[in-house]
Amino acid sequence: MSAGLDRRGLAVLAAGHACADTAQGAVPALLPFLIDQRGISYSAAGVLVLVTSVGSSAIQPLFGVGSDRLALPWLLPLGVFLAGLGVALVGLTTGYAATAVAVGLSGIGVAAFHPEGARFANQVSGDRRGQGMSFFSLGGNAGFALGPILVTPLVLVFGLRGTLLLAVLPTVVAVVLARELPRLRTVAAEKSAHFERNLADADRDEDDWNAFVRLGGVVALRSCVYFGLQAFIPLWFIHHLGTGEGTGNAALTAMLVAGAVGTYSGGRVVDRLGRRRLVVGSTLVTIPVLVALVLAPSPLTAGLLTAVAGFLIILTFSVTVVMSQEYLPNRLGLASGVSLGLAIGVGGIAAAGMGVVADAYGLRTVMWLIVALAVPMVVLARTLPVTRAERRAQGVAAQAAADAHATAPADARALARSRG
Repeated sequence: MSAGLDRRGLAVLAAGHACADTAQGAVPALLPFLIDQRGISYSAAGVLVLVTSVGSSAIQPLFGVGSDRLALPWLLPLGVFLAGLGVALVGLTTGYAATAVAVGLSGIGVAAFHPEGARFANQVSGDRRGQGMSFFSLGGNAGFALGPILVTPLVLVFGLRGTLLLAVLPTVVAVVLARELPRLRTVAAEKSAHFERNLADADRDEDDWNAFVRLGGVVALRSCVYFGLQAFIPLWFIHHLGTGEGTGNAALTAMLVAGAVGTYSGGRVVDRLGRRRLVVGSTLVTIPVLVALVLAPSPLTAGLLTAVAGFLIILTFSVTVVMSQEYLPNRLGLASGVSLGLAIGVGGIAAAGMGVVADAYGLRTVMWLIVALAVPMVVLARTLPVTRAERRAQGVAAQAAADAHATAPADARALARSRG
């Protein structure tokens, strides 16, 4: 079998990723409605973000370890179904505790899907794993963007009970995933075997835990910035810039859509620029954009800067997942669980803390706190080493270029003799 991308398999996995993250992206978009209609505080809203983040992120490494040790492909359809079911039930709950339970159920579904989904995406991508993971991640970022796009009109038209309709698409995709599992397992096994046969024993990499931990720190800080914006951008527009709920969620949607575009763009340019260089450069540019966002005087300017911030922050989302897998090549499930889950879950914890800060000191203080968190992110990113896999690929490319340069004069002489 060819070592290239299995587009059918990646399309199904990306669809599952989109549905799982639609449920996760729907929660921040529901917060203004829950604050307005149920009277919850900023702190309580932040705790809901914490609940969904702990459920969807903090326990992902446990599913990742299970994915490394056991075959758990059934987590793919089950995770997508539970993610949609939990967020749909939010509209039926009447008390805060029940709302938190529903959000937590959705988060567990998200956590169950991601490590197994990322492992399969890695395997069905063959020797084009960077591009394959970019496509898989694009599904997730598109899902985050789709969350508020669906939530806002559903709740405005049907009230909070409109969230029930959010379960329809995840249920359909869960059925498709269940039907595709036998084929996915076959393709993944064949492509993984092909990749291993082409990898010389001397080239097999050891796990680099030191670099992996530092990368986890970068992802965690990036998550704090991103989840902070995700939780408070709608509130910033409503209470600081004086817009309505629809405009606030439109700004959030712009950030998430731009993030999806960033994920795709990062996957397209990373092979030319290099993984580490792209991570360092994008994080560095993020800081002045965030400063300008906080200082923006109008909703239009703030909306544009919010989109740019979303693009830059998520530009390296798929890149850091691939780097984590390359730092821990023998533990793909664990690497995916941490880079897609635990490290990102730190952002949910930070968002809950930011809710407390917002209640005590106001939204402006929270926005400047988000800017401040971007600084150590850049500092830590600069300490990351180039992965062994990328270094090896660069060596192969350099050798190919040298060979082409060496044969060019001979080809020119042969052409000259033929013309003579």
